[in-house]
Amino acid sequence: MRHTRKPNILWISFEDTNPFYGCYGDPVARTPHLDRLAKEGCLWTHCFSTAGVCAPARSAIITGMYPISVGTHHMRTTHTHPATPELPTPYSAVLPHYVKCFTEYLRADGYFCTNNEKTDYQFDPPLTAWDQLGPHAHWRNRPHPDQPFFAVFNPTRTHESGMWPEKCLNLAFNPDDITPPPAFPDTPKVREAMARMYTHIEESDKELGHLLHQLEEDGLADNTYVFHWSDHGPLPRGKRWPYDSGIHVPLIARGPYMAPGQTSDRLVSTIDLGPTMLSLAGLSVPHHMQGQAFLGDQAKPPREYVYASRDRYDEAYDMVRAVRDRRVKYIRNCRPELPYMVWNNYLERHPIMQEMRRLHLAGELNEAQSLLFQTRRPVEELYDTETDPHEIRNLATDPRYCSQLARLRDALDAWLRDVGDMGRIPESEMVRSWYPDGVQPETAAPLFIAINATGAAPAPEGGTYETPTLVQLHCATQGASIAYAFDSDPADQWRLYTEPLRLKSGTTLIRARAIRIGYKESEEAQAVFTYAS
Repeated sequence: MRHTRKPNILWISFEDTNPFYGCYGDPVARTPHLDRLAKEGCLWTHCFSTAGVCAPARSAIITGMYPISVGTHHMRTTHTHPATPELPTPYSAVLPHYVKCFTEYLRADGYFCTNNEKTDYQFDPPLTAWDQLGPHAHWRNRPHPDQPFFAVFNPTRTHESGMWPEKCLNLAFNPDDITPPPAFPDTPKVREAMARMYTHIEESDKELGHLLHQLEEDGLADNTYVFHWSDHGPLPRGKRWPYDSGIHVPLIARGPYMAPGQTSDRLVSTIDLGPTMLSLAGLSVPHHMQGQAFLGDQAKPPREYVYASRDRYDEAYDMVRAVRDRRVKYIRNCRPELPYMVWNNYLERHPIMQEMRRLHLAGELNEAQSLLFQTRRPVEELYDTETDPHEIRNLATDPRYCSQLARLRDALDAWLRDVGDMGRIPESEMVRSWYPDGVQPETAAPLFIAINATGAAPAPEGGTYETPTLVQLHCATQGASIAYAFDSDPADQWRLYTEPLRLKSGTTLIRARAIRIGYKESEEAQAVFTYAS
């Protein structure tokens, strides 16, 4: 039976996770809830992130825009390491004025949007993005039981830091049962770190199962799309890099009209998630979005390529661009004079990285395990991921692959021309263009406009009216969104302004704030309106 009401959408995302799941054929994992979700819906085998690190990747997910296109490509923008005070940080990325968090489009259509609770977008989440944001955000908090919802849950235990010894004292997996990838040495310390990874995946799988049970308890499972994904991979030579171990992520979904037990090998990018949600909700996908819907009425033909980038991550600058089809990966090192191991203080805490450092200094790593310690990079890398899934053998100079190299080289150039590459701009210049004189711009406070039979006029403090009157909220900052609340609303609950407000009989206090992404939030404006009907 076709549902006549809007579908609900539930996202359950894991951090720093490749498809180390039973349903993806992993022989070690214990993921019964994820496996069940895959049986009830569709599993994508070729889903890839736009970056191998969280904040740039998540900025693409929430906006549908590539990080290099909107200036969210450096990681961390709030970075203040004492050894590198010269970096132009901290700052919040100022996005083009027409770019919004895609949840605003859902909210404007009546969806109750919640996030529990990770954001990490390279910019402060605007007040207008979520109805609820925080540890208690939940679809169960929506004011009307029939209101459609978009709810996000972000269990964080699978983060890279979960492989630190102090973050997992009780292993659920025997390290001896784990075989490390060929780029890593097979030592007890490496296996133990991966055992911690699997332990946290199993625990997160239980959290996902709990949320699915709540959905069933509420009688909402039949009309809810459930999506599971991850932002990028967890391991050295994966996280922070455009190798598949950095950008190959799980994607599983079930929902209305989706046949169970499907497996899709079509290329999907995580930048496509936002447009796909709008498509499933029956909303038009804005033309500026660079992602493309892969489900719903606005689904596009399958991709031929997915793209990824790497720039300054924490303390050290870099610039790498990559493109991949369903089989072949092309990587361009724009800074070939750099070693692969540029300094990254956070990475050095990873136990696998520490073990590899020790063995490298002792001269005990083999050729594959030494790849990360090369002091110079090739300008180009090319990998056949079908015959070489761990991307060990660079084929860029192999004459048998010259046509593949030329094709992917051209594909990367075409993408960069299409989306623009702000990585070509020094970060300091980019930030200076956003923050003139080093000062973050501030969004203008909203202005109240009274509209009635006599015309439209500013009413900054409100007023008394004897004829039917609308109140329009106006902001002089280009691209700003406006949130408002009535005096009867909870102090921390803000509505998204989408159309003029019709005054009701009596006196009404309206509070309003405005925000453009990357700007400071405006001062709060208040006005009291009396309609004596």
